[in-house]
Amino acid sequence: MDAESPRAPRQRIFRRRTAPGAAPGSIVSAPDAVVPPLQAFASGHEQFIERDITTPVELEERIGRHPVTWLNVDGVAHAETVERIGRILNLHPLALEDVVNVHQRAKVEDYEGVLFIVARMVRMVDAPEADESNRKAFEGVQFLETEQLSLFLGKGFVVTFQEEGEVDCLDPVRERLRKNHSRLRKSGPDRLAYAILDAVTDGYFPVLESYSDALEDVEDFLETEYDPHELRRIHDIRKDLLTLRRLAWPLREVFQVLQRDTYTSILPETRVFLRDCYDHTVQILDVLDTHREICADLREYYFSTLSQRTNDIVKVLTVISTIFIPLSFVAGLWGMNFDAAASPYNMPELHARYGYPSALGLMAVIVSGLLWYFWRKGWLGR
Repeated sequence: MDAESPRAPRQRIFRRRTAPGAAPGSIVSAPDAVVPPLQAFASGHEQFIERDITTPVELEERIGRHPVTWLNVDGVAHAETVERIGRILNLHPLALEDVVNVHQRAKVEDYEGVLFIVARMVRMVDAPEADESNRKAFEGVQFLETEQLSLFLGKGFVVTFQEEGEVDCLDPVRERLRKNHSRLRKSGPDRLAYAILDAVTDGYFPVLESYSDALEDVEDFLETEYDPHELRRIHDIRKDLLTLRRLAWPLREVFQVLQRDTYTSILPETRVFLRDCYDHTVQILDVLDTHREICADLREYYFSTLSQRTNDIVKVLTVISTIFIPLSFVAGLWGMNFDAAASPYNMPELHARYGYPSALGLMAVIVSGLLWYFWRKGWLGR
């Protein structure tokens, strides 16, 4: 792995644009806010209309002309547009404030017959543009991206507000509406709201599959090689899994509330389908818990591999040191250079004809004997 291993980007820090102490329901535009794109779908009575709306005034002219109208707003930074849509559809100011402040957890609230539902969409996106030195490290790397989806369900209409970004999992719903014989065209707004929430929930599964593949790659890599960057990769994956769990847990509570409580906006037959979404969120949480356990196991496996590698190095160094201890003794014994002419006890081997070859042979015998002994004990090899 490259020395400059890519790190997962930090999660965005959400900051409220309203000042502390502002009146409830206050909405403040972003400094660089522009009018967001508005897309309307109207269906019913074998009719279907798809149109881009340029101004909220045009929206006001079309509301109520069809049994079901879906308005999708791609951006929440322009306060005037959000407020105008709220006045046209009689949306509660507190809900609109939550639309603009995109740090909300998944929830469902009832405002005088208009349901306000918050969910978070997830998607794996490519790494941001890197400089020339890091481009190879970031090649093929994807990161987790999340965005808030705010949904209003009222009599004859569904309104969705999305953050202006890359995460949009609603294309399958749009394609279903465009089909001539789609059952979704003939259904009410509650069925459309269910389809949108179901698409959001299903968007979690490709992300989970991506992390499953990443964990398998890490496991396969650790079985054959050792790299300190893999520990950081495990940490980044675990951090994203915790983020997904914080998003999926309240989403499960949303579906539990929708299928349990009685809302005038949701028909009983639609409540049965919401039970399927609840089951999907339970599956998502189960997979997330499993992946988190795998991350913990991989970290333990990494540290055990590191410990085993350290032990192998220490064992090799110990064997080398053990072999050289008797060799150092032999070399030191005959390296004292006492004068053999002064006394017959002063190392007569120094003048032996084959003294040097004999010393080398003795050293070779000692090394061979030690290596044989270590091998018999199982200290050498695997």
